[in-house]
Amino acid sequence: RSEVVTSYPSASPSPVTGAWREGDFPGSRQFVGIGDLALESGFVLPDIRIAYESWGVLDADASNGVLIMHALTGDSHVIGEVGPGHASPGWWEGLVGPGKAIDTDRFFVVAANMLGGCQGTTGPSSDAPDGNPWGSRFPYLTVRDQVAAEAAFADIVGIGIWHGVIGGSAGGMRAIEWAIMYPDRVANLFLLATTAAASAEQIALSATQNVAIKTDPHFHGGDYYDQTVGPVAGLNLARRMAHISYRSEYELGERFGRNPQSDEAIDRGGSFAVESYLEHHGTKLVQRFDANSYIVLSDSMNSHDVGRGRGGVRSALATITASTAVVGIDSDRLYPLKQQQELADGIPVSGPLQVVESPHGHDGFLIEFDAIDPVVRKLLGT
Repeated sequence: RSEVVTSYPSASPSPVTGAWREGDFPGSRQFVGIGDLALESGFVLPDIRIAYESWGVLDADASNGVLIMHALTGDSHVIGEVGPGHASPGWWEGLVGPGKAIDTDRFFVVAANMLGGCQGTTGPSSDAPDGNPWGSRFPYLTVRDQVAAEAAFADIVGIGIWHGVIGGSAGGMRAIEWAIMYPDRVANLFLLATTAAASAEQIALSATQNVAIKTDPHFHGGDYYDQTVGPVAGLNLARRMAHISYRSEYELGERFGRNPQSDEAIDRGGSFAVESYLEHHGTKLVQRFDANSYIVLSDSMNSHDVGRGRGGVRSALATITASTAVVGIDSDRLYPLKQQQELADGIPVSGPLQVVESPHGHDGFLIEFDAIDPVVRKLLGT
């Protein structure tokens, strides 16, 4: 059983990655070591550290724990301000906090940075046992590997059964696996804008984004941490491609149409406003994320298939015993409603699929708090 990590070795922040690195100010992060983990591939990943944040107080019987699972480029900073250690504000402020749907006055709310990430949990930018960053040596991960790490983390923080496991998008993938891998440890399950298995189109989009990173001349095969320039252009491009799929065609048309950026003249080669919008989001991501983590986490999402080795998706979903709520976004073209319908139909203890009307596409799961709030309250009993 590993000890809580309380020291932070000194190191200089890398100029080529937005990852949290050893020696950076921890902000609201806490850390635990979970020891070694045997991955599905057979590789044993040594001395894993999990970075997490928590809010509220754990009951004496440890019955009020709620686990929130972040999406691809999210992290443990679910609520809180921008500041030292945190390059972006909390991404679910509308749902988490005192008196909110995920009530921190009632629940002990936990969010951990997923395995392979870049905000404190062991990932490609972390130091390997030889003292150098893992880089290209970091192993392939599946969603099941990530959940196994989270289960070991839960053991250490003393939570045997989660009152709620909650996840949207990639976080929903891990939430489903929690309910299948550890059915006796999940009482209530909330699945939002997610799927039982990555589709061919989702795999294609992720794989293409990864190629954009790998073909950046500054990628150096994944070993760029000691360079003066990293693959920030490739990561920026990957984010731009992803962001198109995160929003709806309707919203992009309504917000930007064919409008030029500022006073630029399109007939003279000026930029469209929508181009500037995508550039903005690409630039924001490279300031807080790592290119290798983007690849590792995208690959793990592509591995997602709850039916693998379990007799198919329907057989796997039938084993879920947690009370379940499934929510989809009507304009989501990345994770379309038919995928959430499959979840609601296949999980015996799920209520009917609940559809949120939103112009925002897949990103509605990060925006439509008013619509999501009552569903979460009903499930968790708040």
